[in-house]
Amino acid sequence: MDFLDATLLARIQFAFTIAFHIIFPAFSIGLASYLAVLEGLYLKTGRQVYLRLFKYWMKVFAVVFGMGVVSGIVMSYQFGTNWSVFSDRTGPILGPLMGYEVLTAFFLEAGFLGVMLFGMGRVGPRLHYMATLMVAVGTLISAFWILSVNSWMHTPAGFSVNEVGQYVPEDWFAVVFNPSFPYRLVHMVLAAYLTTAFAVGAAGAYHLLRDKRNAAARVMFSMALWMAALVTPLQIAAGDLHGLNTFEHQPAKVAAMEGHFETRRGAPLILFGVPDTEAAETHLALEIPKLGSLILTHELNGEVRGLDAFPREDWPNVPIVFYSFRIMIGIGLLMLLVGVVSLWLRYRKALYDTRAFQRAVLWMGPSGFIAVLAGWITTEVGRQPYTVYGLLRTADSVSPIGAPATMASLLAFVVVYLVVFGMGTWYVLHMLRRPPLPGEEPVASHEPTRVAPAAATAREFDGEGALAP
Repeated sequence: MDFLDATLLARIQFAFTIAFHIIFPAFSIGLASYLAVLEGLYLKTGRQVYLRLFKYWMKVFAVVFGMGVVSGIVMSYQFGTNWSVFSDRTGPILGPLMGYEVLTAFFLEAGFLGVMLFGMGRVGPRLHYMATLMVAVGTLISAFWILSVNSWMHTPAGFSVNEVGQYVPEDWFAVVFNPSFPYRLVHMVLAAYLTTAFAVGAAGAYHLLRDKRNAAARVMFSMALWMAALVTPLQIAAGDLHGLNTFEHQPAKVAAMEGHFETRRGAPLILFGVPDTEAAETHLALEIPKLGSLILTHELNGEVRGLDAFPREDWPNVPIVFYSFRIMIGIGLLMLLVGVVSLWLRYRKALYDTRAFQRAVLWMGPSGFIAVLAGWITTEVGRQPYTVYGLLRTADSVSPIGAPATMASLLAFVVVYLVVFGMGTWYVLHMLRRPPLPGEEPVASHEPTRVAPAAATAREFDGEGALAP
């Protein structure tokens, strides 16, 4: 049976573990920056509501960060157990890049994480804020190196091949800043911010539906929707640029994403359809004439290469790439709609009174995670049948392992991951069900070194993240 093929099982195992892993760093990257903003606002204004929110989300960050670290460790072992040929061929390039990620990002995060989590009241406010900033910067540096590694696998550059077939660096700058890296980095970081924004917004909506006078819930709801309104258009623009870069360097992937089996000028944009790889045709296609060429070539009659321009053995899995791409795009458009509606409701001063909109934001809570997974599937499945695009095929990258052993380890991963990370996710949701302002008891805190301006401290907080006149 094809399903018992060791290569396929190794791919499924890696896909399963990375699907669990990627959602946690995506959340922690955005949440670390959100914590830095909250603590900075508290130190600037002296308002307790920011400190309460900081402590509320810091607990969530600690759990999410821990699950992200644990879920990622096993992937490095899979490089040795399941993908030893890949590791040997790419080790001279990818090994140092992964090492730089540990030396810079992970050491930075680990060094300051304890101060951020347990140092409040034990160190000065400025030192504590610096620790929070360093954790946030560390998550971004980690994204930098990991995405550089991943991007090199898609658009390899700056290397040569030695006598034993290994890829060795010739120009480290070209290796790190390979052609797709800037687009992939921006796209992923913005995705992390949007993932966090909609998770925070959903938590705020949940508590507003229970008590619309909850000031902290208003603040997190408002801040999340500002992020959605401002960042979603940027993400759509970044995604378009990333798509054009992919069209230049990985045209077969774009052909699968768009459902184009035939090369043609004036290609339509296929909104939806049923791609049939065997028949090399997209059935029941809902099309907008010439828009595909306009988006990809900026010409109405520009030529868009279809899958017929490439050997069939180099085609990715077209249905998976086609549908996952549309899931990502559909969620992005829903995010844009939520951002636009929030601006309209804010203008009408009805943001906290429109319960239907709050329910919609609550339901959009998981949307960022789904979009990240869909985008990752589009990217990685679209790279197939290569691990290093155009150079090293997946079938030639796998270790000499048997299918039974791979199946056994896959089943073990499924059981352990579902139990451990299922419980972890349940615990995070349990924490989020608690209101950020549990009664009116005082909150232990450090005071800012400077007293907030008298004019500011004399005003009342209006729940929108601003001081009332």
